[in-house]
Amino acid sequence: MKTTLNQDERIAKMTFTSVYPHYLAKVEKKGRTKEELQQVIEWLTGFDENKLLELITEQITFKAFFQKASINPNAQLIKGVICGYRVEEVKSPLTQQVRFLDKLVDELAIGRKMEKYLGRRE
Repeated sequence: MKTTLNQDERIAKMTFTSVYPHYLAKVEKKGRTKEELQQVIEWLTGFDENKLLELITEQITFKAFFQKASINPNAQLIKGVICGYRVEEVKSPLTQQVRFLDKLVDELAIGRKMEKYLGRRE
């Protein structure tokens, strides 16, 4: 997938704090829990609950959020379409990481078994 520089810059400047409540509302609306969302975020980024709360309080940008993250090496196993784009084809590393997170949140919200991802942390 080819993204424009403008799209990539916009994503980089967005704060995780501004998006997190939407992630939480999405999963809770579908009967999932904040703890399950935390598990998904921790799997992808390595951030435990305390670190995540700290980053939310700091109002960190997605760029800084993912720079601080320890991305799970199995994140490359995340496949599928999110926001009209195939996550595995996104060229910008930051935009791809954000789309990985979006895809995991979507999978959680629709009730997919997360073990196919979460059982794999190297």
